[in-house]
Amino acid sequence: MQELMIVLGSLGLLVSIPLVAIVTAHKRAAMKLQIKMIEKETELEKLKMENYTFETERLRLELEQEKQVLLDMKR
Repeated sequence: MQELMIVLGSLGLLVSIPLVAIVTAHKRAAMKLQIKMIEKETELEKLKMENYTFETERLRLELEQEKQVLLDMKR
């Protein structure tokens, strides 16, 4: 009976080691994907901010031109 327990315990260890490796590899791959996703989101946010800055400046210039046209019309 004790020998059976030892054999089963050894067999359990032999089976659990590859399972732990598989789970660890999966978690590592998932973490790498998550990191890439966060990097892409950060890049997207930077582009959004650049676009916002560009559009704000463009609108400011348009308003300035409109203002100048109106001032010129009053003269």
